[in-house]
Amino acid sequence: MDYPEHPPKTPSDEELGRMSRDELSKLGMKLDGVELVEYPDPWPVKGTRAEKRAERAVAFWFGLSGLAGLACVAAFIFWPAQYVAANEPGHFWYSLYTPVLGLTFGVAVLAIGIGVLVYTRKFIPHEIAVQERHDGGSAELDKATITAQLATAGNDSTFARRPMIKRSLAFGGGVLGLALTVIPLGGFLRNPHAQSSNEDGLLHTGWMQHGDEKVFLRRDTGDSSQVELVRPGDLDAGAMETVFPFRESERGDHHALVHGLKRADNPVMLIRLRPEDAAKVVKAEGQEDFNYGDYYAYTKICSHLGCPTSLYEQRTNRILCPCHQSQFDALQYAKPVFGPATRKLAQLPITVDPDTGYFISTGDFTEPIGPAYWERKS
Repeated sequence: MDYPEHPPKTPSDEELGRMSRDELSKLGMKLDGVELVEYPDPWPVKGTRAEKRAERAVAFWFGLSGLAGLACVAAFIFWPAQYVAANEPGHFWYSLYTPVLGLTFGVAVLAIGIGVLVYTRKFIPHEIAVQERHDGGSAELDKATITAQLATAGNDSTFARRPMIKRSLAFGGGVLGLALTVIPLGGFLRNPHAQSSNEDGLLHTGWMQHGDEKVFLRRDTGDSSQVELVRPGDLDAGAMETVFPFRESERGDHHALVHGLKRADNPVMLIRLRPEDAAKVVKAEGQEDFNYGDYYAYTKICSHLGCPTSLYEQRTNRILCPCHQSQFDALQYAKPVFGPATRKLAQLPITVDPDTGYFISTGDFTEPIGPAYWERKS
C-alpha cells in the first residue's frame, strides 16, 4: 500500500472551527495515515422490508432482555423462598426459586448480548482500512478529529434514526441494570436485627429456651417423624455425633420436627473426649460449666464462612472444616489453630436431664454462631 509522502497540511484553529464533522473525520484519517479501502453501506436502499425485519429482530432481543430482567427482579422479591421440606406442600415452588433466578438473569444477559451482535452484523458497515503506525502521544488536532470520526461512525451505524432499537435497548439495558442493583441490595430490604430477641434473629438459634420447656439433644435417624434422643452411654470415648434441638411440644408436629432438623443454625457436634484428653481441656472464660463430664457440644457452623465443620479427628482432637481447611482444637474451647477462621466455635451448654436421663441444653449459645457481621461483638 502506497501512502502520501507528505502529511496533509495542518489547518489553523480558525480553519479547524469552520470544518464540518465529515471534513474533520476525513482529515483525521489522513493525519493518522489511514486509507479507507472499503466502507459499504449495509442498506443502500433505505426502508426495505429486509431492513425493517432486521430492526425488529434487534428490538426483539433487547425487549426480551428487559422482560427477563423484570422477571428476575419480580422472582427475587415475590417468589416463595422460605425453606419447605420435600414432603411439604409448596416444596415444588420453593425448589424452583434458585433455578428461576438463574434462568431469568441468564436470559436477560444473553438476550442483550445477542441483540448487540445482531445489530453489529446488520447495521454497522464492515469497513476495511489500512493504517500506518506511529509513535508518540496525540495532539489536540488528533483528539478533535478522532472525536469527529467516532461521531461519524455512530451516524453511519444509523443507530440515531432507529427509535425502536434505541427504546428496546434502553428498556433491556435499564432493566438489566436494575436487576444487577436489586439483587446485591436485596439483603438490605429486611432488618436482620428486627427479631434479635427471639430465635429468628441473628443473636439466637433453635436452641433458645421457651419458658421452662426442656430442649433435648436429638439425633437424625433419616426419618423426620422419628424422635430419638441421646443419653451419655450412647457415644464411645473419642466419638462425635451431630444432634438437633427437640421439645416435647413438637412431638407429633411434623412441620416442627422437620424444621428442627433442617434449620441452618441448629446442627451441633456432641463430642465425647477420651478420659486422658478430657484431663487436658482448657475451658473458655465464663463457660467452665458448659460441658457434662467428657461431653462437649459445639456448633457445627464454621466461624469463617458458615460451612459445616463435619469432621472430627479423634487422635489430635481437631475439628475440621472441609471447605477452607480451618481447624479448631476441641481441647482448647474449639479455638482456631489452622486455616482462615479467626474465632472459636460457639459452645452449647449441656447437661443430663435428671428425670429422663437424656441430654438437654441449659440455654442457647452465649454468642452468635457462624461468620462475623458488622454489629457482632464477639
